Amino acid sequence: MTVETIMLKLETRGDADILDITSEVGEAVRRSGLARGTATVFCPSATSALTTIEYESGCISDLRRLFDEIVNPARVYAHNERWHDGNGHSHVRAALLGPSLTIPFIEKRLTLGTWQQIIYVDFDNRPRRRELVVQIIGD
Repeated sequence: MTVETIMLKLETRGDADILDITSEVGEAVRRSGLARGTATVFCPSATSALTTIEYESGCISDLRRLFDEIVNPARVYAHNERWHDGNGHSHVRAALLGPSLTIPFIEKRLTLGTWQQIIYVDFDNRPRRRELVVQIIGD
């Protein structure tokens, strides 16, 4: 087994900014030189997360609305009371989705479904520069 690690740099607008990173992860797999295995994407951030979705305006709007409904930024958050940074809701939202995603690949291609894209969601309340870790394991 071989392990390759590639870093992806992103710039976000914050406030549930959703980026399609499918092509970047697919390119990392192709550049790794490995034919089959798994690619794990990890965001070392407590206010962002990863998942898959059909990346189209309706689904994106629905996802943002869902987060506003279940983790409303206008609520009182103990985190905000302690740190006064206004992003308590960002931490809770990120915890619901999680910081990593693993995708198998075969013949240097991610095994995603036809309407399935990898998305990165930055829930923080301000623009950020982020770096994701893509670790590719295989042969």
